[in-house]
Amino acid sequence: MNLTVTMLVDPHQDMAKGVIAEYSTGKSRADAIAKAVEKVNLKLPPGASVVDFEIGTYITPVTRRTYAVAVAVYNAPLERRPLNECTVEERRRLLGRVLEEFNYNPRVLNISEIARMFGVSRDSIYYDIEQILKEKKKGRVSR
Repeated sequence: MNLTVTMLVDPHQDMAKGVIAEYSTGKSRADAIAKAVEKVNLKLPPGASVVDFEIGTYITPVTRRTYAVAVAVYNAPLERRPLNECTVEERRRLLGRVLEEFNYNPRVLNISEIARMFGVSRDSIYYDIEQILKEKKKGRVSR
């Protein structure tokens, strides 16, 4: 049995992405499939959503054992931390994404509220925005 997996990953979604592959034997095809699916379900992270799933079975010619192989591709939410625990790079990445949504117009932002949310000074937020806009001018906006 050969298995090839091809995945397209959307880097714009803040999700943990992963692949789980499990196999199992069983008395019948249905039994082997049920056991393989159970193993996959046990390994899925909390809150994960399965994006794609494939299962295959085969029987060995000599022993006549039935095997099932299950492969699941999933997205799972990232661990959420308070914004005041973000690093400078994480804060700038978040601000950059917000600015991108507003066509890089910093006047739409409430700087005082953003500074309070991140637990930094207003000057820090102004400096972050300045750096983000400089990077955009250079054509190196990070996502």
